[in-house]
Amino acid sequence: RRKADLRSMASLQGNLRPLLSLILLALASTANCFYLPGVAPRDFSKGDELQVKVNKLTSTKTQLPYDFYYLDYCKPKEIVNSAENLGEVLRGDRIENSPYMFRMRENKLCNYVCKNNLDSKSAKSFKEKIDDEYRVQMILDNLPVVVPRQRMDGTPAYSYEHGFRVGFKASYAGSTEEKYFIHNHLTYDVKFHRDMETDTARIVGFEVTPFSVKHEYEKPLDPENPRLTTCNANTKRYVSSSDAPQEVEEGKEVIFSYDVNFK
Repeated sequence: RRKADLRSMASLQGNLRPLLSLILLALASTANCFYLPGVAPRDFSKGDELQVKVNKLTSTKTQLPYDFYYLDYCKPKEIVNSAENLGEVLRGDRIENSPYMFRMRENKLCNYVCKNNLDSKSAKSFKEKIDDEYRVQMILDNLPVVVPRQRMDGTPAYSYEHGFRVGFKASYAGSTEEKYFIHNHLTYDVKFHRDMETDTARIVGFEVTPFSVKHEYEKPLDPENPRLTTCNANTKRYVSSSDAPQEVEEGKEVIFSYDVNFK
């Protein structure tokens, strides 16, 4: 009987081998179907147009994402879905275009984006997102924007945070009342590697330093040719952390702007 059982087991194993092969082949095929590589790196010539895309507003405090344009940020003429690969779609990312535009390897200082007047609803929404520590997620050439932070241990190394905060709360000097302030000026650093033979370059890093600044300007403000005095490309006047911040309150006007540096 033992020999008969062994023969039956051997026969069963022999019959299972083709089935196992088919299962493994199916699994391999499935794995290939769901392998989601990122977008291949692209080579850019100097002056090529680069478009910053926006993703969700995220918070580790609430775990509830919002669309970027849920808040009263500057909008392009037409908002379009700009997802680049299946991975972004399956993750539920909502990738959209934005009015933030660069030219490859061309530094630009004090770029005016738009001016928004805050009504009660938009001011309330900004305050809520600041309270809940929401961060703005952006993308350039499939790379997420990060905020570099110097380590507290004194080493020259940096840590990186995904996205930048919508804003912050603070008190004016001599007051204990907390106010809300928005990050309305962004200083981007685009890291790239250049091919000396072709003079093309690939983007390898996308960093941002956010600022809150109450912009001043020559009136009347011409959107086509705005003349800001709080930052100026001709006089090399940069936005800095010492500038008066932009408060979030109903009736306040907010001017959005940015710098971009290629390194």
